[in-house]
Amino acid sequence: MIVAPSVIAADFSDFQRAIKEVEKAGADLLHLDIMDGVFVPNITFGPMIVQAIDAISDLELDAHLMIIKPEKYLKAFIDAGADWISFHAEATDNPEKCITVIKNHKKKVGLAISPPTPFQNVTRYVEHLNFLLIMSVHPGFYGQKFMPENVKKIEEAKNWIVKKNLSCLIQVDGGINGENACVLKRAGADIIVAGAAVFRSDNYKKAIEDLRCSKV
Repeated sequence: MIVAPSVIAADFSDFQRAIKEVEKAGADLLHLDIMDGVFVPNITFGPMIVQAIDAISDLELDAHLMIIKPEKYLKAFIDAGADWISFHAEATDNPEKCITVIKNHKKKVGLAISPPTPFQNVTRYVEHLNFLLIMSVHPGFYGQKFMPENVKKIEEAKNWIVKKNLSCLIQVDGGINGENACVLKRAGADIIVAGAAVFRSDNYKKAIEDLRCSKV
């Protein structure tokens, strides 16, 4: 299991220390929640902060764009240092263009779907993706309660990917902790995003190990 702690839950008053500590604890990626206050009812940060995080951390940066018309801003986040970039199927009329731009810049491309969006709505894109991000909460705020009904969508996506012999990974984000991560791993998740479960824990290393579910 790949573990990508979400920096939205980090202590921004001591941001550099928090990032370096989670890096030392064994995180595989840093997940960056980019929110515009339009697609979701919250605002976080833009390319300048991504660039600052890139200067702090040696980890690859996983930018989750919860923004309307992401095709307008892809280049800015690529230039800022994002290595993995996902955008929402619900936020653009041109997913193909977004996928092409990200791939042309040699970055890993992901497509995100919110809880109401069926997997079948995006199957035609999956063969072009490095990862599919399945939200297990409604996007916009961290600390929400995990929605277990999304486990079936993960299973459906995994079975379809295996049947088609594709290399697309499944990333899951929202309300994940050491208690439910193993359920997600069994369902087919390859990458776990967790904010509070890591950054609000007393022991980053143990929190990350719990999320890996290495015994499953």
